Amino acid sequence: MAQGSLKFKEKRPASTKKPHHNKQKGPKKGARTIAPKKSHVVEQQKLKKCLEVAIRNNIEREVTHKASTSLHKPLSVVKGAEVQSKPGAVRPATSSK
Repeated sequence: MAQGSLKFKEKRPASTKKPHHNKQKGPKKGARTIAPKKSHVVEQQKLKKCLEVAIRNNIEREVTHKASTSLHKPLSVVKGAEVQSKPGAVRPATSSK
């Protein structure tokens, strides 16, 4: 065995470093909708969605009717123009006083 320290450091071949991408481990955030394979399931989903919309509209109509009949002055429902805005944007509050 040779004694003493090495005079020169041994040179290694330059290795190419691959850039590491910051990937999330696990499932992605947000809702996932998986399309069903059967056509009757698609029809059921469409019917369910239509019924939900119809029920919501009916409830709104009933509530506005009851509110307008119970008040001493007529109720005016003001619907603002729906503008496509950024998701984080703050919408101004409206009140009918």
